Amino acid sequence: MIDLEITYLLDEADDVAEQLIKKINSKTILLHGKMGVGKTTLVKSIAKALGSKDEVSSPTFSIINEYQLDDGLLYHFDLYRISDIEEAYNFGIEEYLYSDNWIIIEWPDVIKPLLGDNYCDVFLEEKHQMFREIKLKM
Repeated sequence: MIDLEITYLLDEADDVAEQLIKKINSKTILLHGKMGVGKTTLVKSIAKALGSKDEVSSPTFSIINEYQLDDGLLYHFDLYRISDIEEAYNFGIEEYLYSDNWIIIEWPDVIKPLLGDNYCDVFLEEKHQMFREIKLKM
């Protein structure tokens, strides 16, 4: 069941992030979508909406970036290069997952077995060169 569905222009990502935060029921967000669809752009808007003043960038090579929020931290993962769950254990993913901080994971499929059912799935799709569609499933 889809809990929220929005088609938007890329420059409306801040508004979409605000709507998303009001709707979700978990601090763990799993982002799904093809390369270049705007996952990191959405993370930038979510971080801003949560009060971060940090520069948000893709953690493609670092695997995880950490951003300071008004009331905690946001951990931003890009697991595209992780081939199995053992690699995730090796960099200590459990410490992050069991914290009380916000967690956003791009390419989450490899670690989904660790998550239980306390997360929200967000699906991004390119509808046109400038339009994106977001679907939230809780």
